[in-house]
Amino acid sequence: MLKMRVIPTLLWKDLGLVKGIGFDSWRRVGTAMPSIKVYNTREVDELILVDITASAAKREPDYDAISDLAAECFVPLTFGGGVNSIEIIRNILKAGADKVAINSAAFERPELITEASDKFGAQCVVASIDVRKNSNGTYEAYRLSGTQPTGKEVVGWAKKLEELGAGEILLTSIERDGTMEGYDLDLIRAVTQAVQIPVIASGGVGNYEHMYQAIHAAGASAVAAASIFHFTEQTPLEAKKYLAEKGISVRNTSVRS
Repeated sequence: MLKMRVIPTLLWKDLGLVKGIGFDSWRRVGTAMPSIKVYNTREVDELILVDITASAAKREPDYDAISDLAAECFVPLTFGGGVNSIEIIRNILKAGADKVAINSAAFERPELITEASDKFGAQCVVASIDVRKNSNGTYEAYRLSGTQPTGKEVVGWAKKLEELGAGEILLTSIERDGTMEGYDLDLIRAVTQAVQIPVIASGGVGNYEHMYQAIHAAGASAVAAASIFHFTEQTPLEAKKYLAEKGISVRNTSVRS
């Protein structure tokens, strides 16, 4: 049985970390290096670092900064933002990241997912889907940090990304982002039931029970979180202890189910 993962998400803007609500990430919450060093001590399973302005600005990632951060990161690191070519993916992985998250570029050139999976392995390719719920109840994928609708229905798009070669899906509810009111379980369930690859639930978690519900009730393979670790006393280690007590198999030798 696959062990479930708890993954803090760091949103990177102008070399600082930010957070907000509904993808309006205006609030400064520190810098990346100290955060990574803290998470190293809190037994997180992985980290996700996203440059939230790179794609809109049409600029490449800062490889030197990624290299510096990756050197201090003792868990698998996923980097997203501005990932739109094989050469950029190669440079991100050479800088020390373990995976790349691809979002906007997949809509423009879906074959990038296949090319990346073939060249670097599916385990390196995280397909990121940012989602808004329409007034008619359907879910639509958005690009460019949630600012641009794509017309893609989410379940169909998730299945397509799996077919193209993605190794896992990072699924984020834009409306729930930063609210700490809980994940969109219906959204997560719809995608996990449609694909065979792991789905990382993101957007809205406010407590450990929300994490449990995303895994137990909706089928997520991992839970990503930001606000609860920035703005509350809750920690990744305590989250894993809670999940283990509820019967969820978690990673780490010191936290067992």
